[in-house]
Amino acid sequence: MGKNQIVIIDPAINPDGRDRYAMWYNQKMNTTLQPDLQSVEHNEPWPGGRANHYLFDLNRDWAWQVQVESQARLKVYQAWMPQLHLDFHEQGINNPFYMAPAAEPLHEQLTPWQHEFQDTFGKNTAKYFDEAGRFYFTKERFDLLYPSYGDSYPMFNGAIGMTIEQGGGGQAGIGGYNSVGDTVTLSYRIAGHYTAAMSAAEVTSQNAEKLLSEYAKFYEDNSTNPKGKYKSFVIKGESNPAQVAKLLELLDKNGIRYGKAGSKSGLKGYEYQTGKSGSFATSEEDIIISAYQPKSVLAQVFFEPNPALHDSITYDITSWALPYAYGLEAYAVETRLDPAGKYQAPEFTANTVGKTPVAYMAAWEGTRDVAFLAELLNAGIRVKYPEFPFEVEGKSFPAGSLLITKGGNEYVPNFDQKVVEIANKFGITLETTMSGYMDKGKDFGSPNIRIIQAPKVALIGGSGTSSLNYGAIWHFFEKELNYPLVNLELENMARYDLSNYNVLIMPSTRGGGLSKPAMDHVMEWVRGGGKLIAIDGALNTFANKEGFELKTFDTEEEKKAAEKESTELAKEERLAPYQEGERVAISGGAAGAIYEVTMDKTHPLGYGTGGKYYTLKNNSSRYAYLTRGVNAGIIADNDAYRTGYIGFKIKSKMGESMAIGTERAGRGQIVYFVDDPIFRGFWESGKLVLSNAIFMVGQ
Repeated sequence: MGKNQIVIIDPAINPDGRDRYAMWYNQKMNTTLQPDLQSVEHNEPWPGGRANHYLFDLNRDWAWQVQVESQARLKVYQAWMPQLHLDFHEQGINNPFYMAPAAEPLHEQLTPWQHEFQDTFGKNTAKYFDEAGRFYFTKERFDLLYPSYGDSYPMFNGAIGMTIEQGGGGQAGIGGYNSVGDTVTLSYRIAGHYTAAMSAAEVTSQNAEKLLSEYAKFYEDNSTNPKGKYKSFVIKGESNPAQVAKLLELLDKNGIRYGKAGSKSGLKGYEYQTGKSGSFATSEEDIIISAYQPKSVLAQVFFEPNPALHDSITYDITSWALPYAYGLEAYAVETRLDPAGKYQAPEFTANTVGKTPVAYMAAWEGTRDVAFLAELLNAGIRVKYPEFPFEVEGKSFPAGSLLITKGGNEYVPNFDQKVVEIANKFGITLETTMSGYMDKGKDFGSPNIRIIQAPKVALIGGSGTSSLNYGAIWHFFEKELNYPLVNLELENMARYDLSNYNVLIMPSTRGGGLSKPAMDHVMEWVRGGGKLIAIDGALNTFANKEGFELKTFDTEEEKKAAEKESTELAKEERLAPYQEGERVAISGGAAGAIYEVTMDKTHPLGYGTGGKYYTLKNNSSRYAYLTRGVNAGIIADNDAYRTGYIGFKIKSKMGESMAIGTERAGRGQIVYFVDDPIFRGFWESGKLVLSNAIFMVGQ
């Protein structure tokens, strides 16, 4: 290692996951090395040691910075802005060692130098591995497309980012047999990572001058000659102020510049909502993100409508465009648009306490509003919502707006002061009315004004559930809503006293989900008035089962036609070349395909959506419209597809399907989400729809 470099070591100790793993292994391990992988020490229970406290995979959170660990790491990263970043991991015990160069798909924004240096590093490291007789592979499996890895994020910030994967993982422990009977020891794994690290230091020293000059060139090109198709991105500021504010927080965390659009007319660009090119104009409220800036590549990657996919076999999702994630009206423009000035967020004027009105009224548009509601309920303040739009004293409000009425809150000490203080805490503008008599719509005493009974919520987790989906919901309740949540285990669902709760959330599960006794117990609770929210794989518990509305096909004829088509495709696949097996398999799956979901604005699940929601599809599930249930969110036709990979076998079948719906069961109901609405905690618009299910449905 030369003296022409500074090495910064991020120990990346995840205390929660490490403690889970170490406690398990130290409790269960044998004093004498036992490499038999069937031995209990090699089989750590759910949720495993990789994830943090809220069960997030931190190597998927670099860009989104949902977790506090990522936020702290990125502050240090942004302060140093390294020219080289190695991300050390472990993979399955039967894989030897992976190192750069990375696999396709490689994002189009990567520079020739970034490709070249990865190859230089790979060859240099291979030389030392060859001398030691160690096996390795390159250019397979681990791609550079999704922007939130520990290798791709540095790449999109001008560095050389590389993933290094040693075979072993948590299963190997101190030592374990691989598939050929060799013992993969901890010391052997450490030696592999050490060799790769020293090789990186060596080639960095040898190429220090080139690394610095190319790094400088990267940022110069960003500011003067951005590479991508779209040179500007426009966010319509009036589309949803609460969500716009959340988006700007993310841009600030990543050092992406933006400015005020100003008034411009006669513009043309790609409209995210329709998926087509269209004409538009900008106003003083709109925001421009120009590609002519130091963080140009990162900005373009965040907003690109359709990432070029040179290989459909990917390690992660293939689309993440932020206007869809935040549910915002936006445009991508192929020409340069410079901001007219610094963007100033609308100034919040604090609410003041005056004469007690008949009702305080507030918008229901985003996570900020949900957190406001949660704190009101925690404070014992009664909140209502209207089932129909209304007008009073010249002010208009849509269905689902929040009403905090004087009537029903007489028992709350310092009622007005509490409501105003909580609203000011969250930046909520309160409107007031001195009359419960509406100019249009239902009066405040109408049966169509619903009381939001503070839900008692339980989340099902444990072995058999998706720890990632479970963790995202857990984090949402605790860190964004600060609302009470009970955590239950799937394997004990038949034995719990469910009368303590009126909402059960069942995250994605594998296999059958609930056991027969648990299913009977839960459905008895639902029929008695409970609300069960099922997400993603959890729908398999109910789909095509007797007594449930959830069906894959509308009719027996549709089912037979699909089975016939599947049989014909299967015949063709039998003759496919053996090495094409993986590609054949993914033709029936999805990896981050974005679809427009048409929402029923009159149903509580559609409140605050404006009639549109964009779902991120990571599964092949497709369900027919519910016959006697409510199809609150539908994929109306195949034109609802916007971007991202989805296999040809299912792409043409997604139209005319239910995406979000409910069905009654006795006095209760089941809410279905075909896709995870809060994927990795960054799919912001889905948090509002999930909140509708939790707080609004069934009141």
